[in-house]
Amino acid sequence: MLRRSLLIASLVALALPLAGRAMAEPSLTVVATTGMIADAARQVGGDLVDVRALMGPGVDPHSYRQTRTDIVAMTRADLVLWHGLYLEAQMEDFFQDLSRKRNVVAVADGLPHAVLRSHDSYDDKFDPHVWMSPELWKLVVEQVEAALTATRPDAADVFAANAAEHLAELDALSAYAAESMAAVPEDNRVLLTAHDAFGYFGDSYDVEVLGIQGISTESEAGLNRISALVDMLVEREITAVFVESSVSDRNMRALVEGAAARGHEVLIGGELYSDAMGPDGTYEGTYVGMIDHNVTVIAAALGAVVPPRGMSGQLSAGF
Repeated sequence: MLRRSLLIASLVALALPLAGRAMAEPSLTVVATTGMIADAARQVGGDLVDVRALMGPGVDPHSYRQTRTDIVAMTRADLVLWHGLYLEAQMEDFFQDLSRKRNVVAVADGLPHAVLRSHDSYDDKFDPHVWMSPELWKLVVEQVEAALTATRPDAADVFAANAAEHLAELDALSAYAAESMAAVPEDNRVLLTAHDAFGYFGDSYDVEVLGIQGISTESEAGLNRISALVDMLVEREITAVFVESSVSDRNMRALVEGAAARGHEVLIGGELYSDAMGPDGTYEGTYVGMIDHNVTVIAAALGAVVPPRGMSGQLSAGF
């Protein structure tokens, strides 16, 4: 009898962990278009999500088209998150079709129009680059939280706690950006980049923003545009311009060479992360690290004294 009791007890002890595993909810499979959205999903979802980003470092979302592998991943996912606001211009029709069959959310489309920028060259559409303002990105993080909660309501408390922690990080990031850009001399607050991706950044931190190309990298920069910008660089004695990790530097090099031909030296102030984050597995490969990098590079190049490795000393290179 004693031996039988011990055997039963052993079997029960072995069965309990197996039952726990059987009853545990599997991780939510989430597919996000951009690295920024994928990062938000990881921050909010924590251990409860398995997130894949379609577009990696250096990939331009304006021209990206879904691959067969992407389509398979999205049709199998519990949740698909895309940006909207016409950022993924080549994928709009696909997402409209997919949304009839799968759980698909455009996380920036729900932002109030009052906080969005219109643009003369972007008829009937808004500037999609809202991640350039941490304050606006907080609204997107809240949309990601809502999408995850709707997909898995039983984890609402976990998602809410994770979101609150991440939003506090974004508050600290916003404060660092404001302080750093305020230290740039007023006459130097001109940010010239490859395409017009930094409008929300400029609005947030009182910086004049100019792009060689328009809001979409699909727009072309003609010789007249480049010539006019060379004139502006020379006349206003601007000494630093910036390239982008996801856009060719060809036009920017033409600007620098054009200014040099006029006897005015312009330096490349650094490479910025505009439509894609930094390398996977690095601090710059997170949203906070991406913006920390941009703020630190811009402020330093335009004349501010900033911490050489950013707001928390985690940037991979000093400035």
